[in-house]
Amino acid sequence: MNEKRVQLFATCIVETLTPEVGLAVAEVLERLGVTVVVPAGQTCCGQPAFNGGFWDDARAMARHTVDVLSRDDAPVVVPSGSCADMIQHHYPDLFAGDPVYGPRAETLAGRVYEFSEFLVDVLGQTDVGASFPGRLTFHASCHTLRGKGVTHQPLDLLAHVRGAELVELPGAEECCGFGGLFAVKMADISGAILSRKLDNVERTGADAVVACDPSCLLHIAGGLHRRGASVRTLHIAQVLRRSPASGRETDFGGPQRPPKS
Repeated sequence: MNEKRVQLFATCIVETLTPEVGLAVAEVLERLGVTVVVPAGQTCCGQPAFNGGFWDDARAMARHTVDVLSRDDAPVVVPSGSCADMIQHHYPDLFAGDPVYGPRAETLAGRVYEFSEFLVDVLGQTDVGASFPGRLTFHASCHTLRGKGVTHQPLDLLAHVRGAELVELPGAEECCGFGGLFAVKMADISGAILSRKLDNVERTGADAVVACDPSCLLHIAGGLHRRGASVRTLHIAQVLRRSPASGRETDFGGPQRPPKS
């Protein structure tokens, strides 16, 4: 595997709501000497349909994604733990017994990485030359932590960000309440879970809460906005993107405010 060339699977949320996250991922990787290609024809990975029980619809989207990402044998880097988990662990389930797409899904699963996982476990990087003048706290999103098994990698990266103070988030491994369709189908429970997460975020006194999944960040950002809180929400790539050499002093754009209706 040539880890110096990767495919970026942008994900729906990044492409439509937080494109700055995709740009940050590409910039960090390129700074480390990695060539980033973005395969044409990307669509949804099929996770919402899969979680909703519409497996035939999910299978159709998964089949297309397998085709798109199999034109090239380069590793696939995903700026979302949930989407990476879907492709790596659930595609093989969707195509179990399929003589064509079963083996192709298994092959693809073996070269799919969440962004921080790729930096630390494949490139062997924990210090990417980033800087952040403030206090950070980290939320471990469910799919990144439990689905992908990514635990220490984001924290290792954040610990090496110059100028940043990393403070522990109480209940860091507890769900933020989003859960995709869960937030829609069970809004009251979702809101209660989110409220506890926001209490813990504000208790840290952090300037920004960081995560590896844009969907969780959008959910948390919406709650912080409704509270009138000043805490920002940043994808880990946006933190790692900033370096003295880049000349970026205030480029921390991201899902701080929910999209307008």
